[in-house]
Amino acid sequence: MAALVVVDTGPLVAALLERDRDHAWTRAQLEALPAPLATCEAVLSEAFFLLRQVRGGGERLATLVDRGVVEARFDFQDERDSVLRLLRKYADTPMSFADACLVRMTELHRESHVLTLDRDFAAYRRNGRERIPLLAPWA
Repeated sequence: MAALVVVDTGPLVAALLERDRDHAWTRAQLEALPAPLATCEAVLSEAFFLLRQVRGGGERLATLVDRGVVEARFDFQDERDSVLRLLRKYADTPMSFADACLVRMTELHRESHVLTLDRDFAAYRRNGRERIPLLAPWA
């Protein structure tokens, strides 16, 4: 089975904004990686919010979801204690709620990688001290 790719907000937004500095890199990643990319509702919420002022941005993101390119595969209620533990651990970073959910997803799926533009993921650890495999333009 192929490794699960967990996608953060940044690549979703960059892929849909041609003027974004990471647009070309992100588009190349999305074309090369097998669908679906896994994410959480918090990431989708952030991405829809950031794309709200871009003509057609929200609709383009909705199309990615409709086509199964991106799937929300996380249940916060089931993972509440673990997510809150991560938020407390990284309170000084600070870690966003979406980032905590993605880190937890990598703990649940050992063979996963995070597709991100966020350098904070280089500091986060899963299962205590384990580096998270990243797909990032700077990694």
